[in-house]
Amino acid sequence: MNFSDFIGNTDTVGVLRRMVEKQRLPQTLLFTGPSGVGKATLARLLTAAINCDRTPGGICGGCSNCLRILQADLSREEFALQFAEREKLPSAKRVENPLVISTHPDFLVFPPDGPLRLITIEQARFLRTAAQFRPSGARRRVFLIDHADRANTEAANSLLKTLEEPAEALTLILTAENPYDLLPTIRSRSIPFHFAPLSVAEMERYLDARSDIRTTDRARLIGWSQGSPGLALALDLEAYGERREAMLALLRSALATASYGDLVAQTDRLAKRRQERLDLLTESLYGLLQDLLHLRHGSSRLLIHEDIRGELARLAQTASFEWIEGAVARLAELDALVRRNIQKQIALEALAVGLRRAMRAEAITGTESKA
Repeated sequence: MNFSDFIGNTDTVGVLRRMVEKQRLPQTLLFTGPSGVGKATLARLLTAAINCDRTPGGICGGCSNCLRILQADLSREEFALQFAEREKLPSAKRVENPLVISTHPDFLVFPPDGPLRLITIEQARFLRTAAQFRPSGARRRVFLIDHADRANTEAANSLLKTLEEPAEALTLILTAENPYDLLPTIRSRSIPFHFAPLSVAEMERYLDARSDIRTTDRARLIGWSQGSPGLALALDLEAYGERREAMLALLRSALATASYGDLVAQTDRLAKRRQERLDLLTESLYGLLQDLLHLRHGSSRLLIHEDIRGELARLAQTASFEWIEGAVARLAELDALVRRNIQKQIALEALAVGLRRAMRAEAITGTESKA
């Protein structure tokens, strides 16, 4: 892969490339934006460009440095299998061996670890120790802390100490979906670059280059991935459809257009699938609520779930702006509890009950005001 293959965020890519060409890459970079829009991919490309043996500032793709650095793509199947096996380990074993991916000695990747997917204190301590060494086979070392906004308190404080004592010939690249989950002192020591979701045209261009994507799936992938190429490739359309149907059942129940029993049937089925993560379900519900909001206010933009526009339009007639706003607030509260490993079936059913109660209260208030 080369810079020419990178789609989207053209201005950001151009600025960072010029920094590399002029050998003026900062000590700490902060890449923010939605998951899957290319933050980690660009980090790999920049690292390869810094250290390419044949075309400094560019990527030949054939030298030892380029080949090994570009192999650190965590979306590859071998890494997915490694992470799945690691999650089965007891916590003590993971503590003994912090998760660090290194396909090149001067490019280290620190991804979230464990069932709760956090950047741990053990990883941060390993990073601080490793930061003291000089490059062993490259011009400059690069450490990628992927999803740095998932660092726990201890890890964040340890990372801050590394930033306060910058090592020579080392660049740290932090990625974060929400930069405000990082310590303000970490943000202040980083040069920020925001990565926006890809446009529909850019997503079409990206999928054009993929021979493994069926034409019949493209429209749904473009909508469901919300401008994220990484998500488009990772999406299991069947599993995503099942999650969406469960969240639709929740909305129907909450808006009193279907019985509570329909929701229980859906959540009961999901509860039997232990690998089904609550955060993926809440993400699906966020998308449905966003579509309801756009339909409620007559937006002409394409919906995330364009394929069920008719049903969502009917639900939108029942959902007021205040109800949608309250639903998002309640969902955010639930989202904050995801990392506590709460029981997803009970959590979703309780959410539906709370939203239905809010619907009834809104109806009573409306009746009283008319009286």
